[in-house]
Amino acid sequence: MSRWSKLQKQFYTIIDGRIDLQIHCAVYRMDSQRGSTGIPRYWITLGKEIIFDYPKQFAQSTGEYPYETDVSEISDFIREYLDTPVNELFEKEFSGDRWGLADIFKAADKRIGKTKLSALAARSSNSAVQKIVASRACLPDFETKNK
Repeated sequence: MSRWSKLQKQFYTIIDGRIDLQIHCAVYRMDSQRGSTGIPRYWITLGKEIIFDYPKQFAQSTGEYPYETDVSEISDFIREYLDTPVNELFEKEFSGDRWGLADIFKAADKRIGKTKLSALAARSSNSAVQKIVASRACLPDFETKNK
């Protein structure tokens, strides 16, 4: 099992399994006359909709070209999120999160209860966060024990 597969598997253990959220990572080889490089892609789906797409949504807004090293940085961020103690998670500011992933992860994290999920929705303007919160809020047996 590769490093990404292990990280992805660990990520799924904290996600509310009642929502259809998936995270994917791939590196595409790009060859040119100047040489070759790996182009990273991370994307998150909720159902059949892509709600996060790196580098597409970032390249459009910044005009910067992604490089293979970003895959390592995003993976490192995921590891940091997974390693953060639950009691610190909701209030923690992740300084290395240049992509807005922390709130997306918090919205899907089964350890975040209804009260904090509502607070997250109120403070975030991220459309992916709003869609995940809406999906979880519609669940009939959404538990409030992890406030």
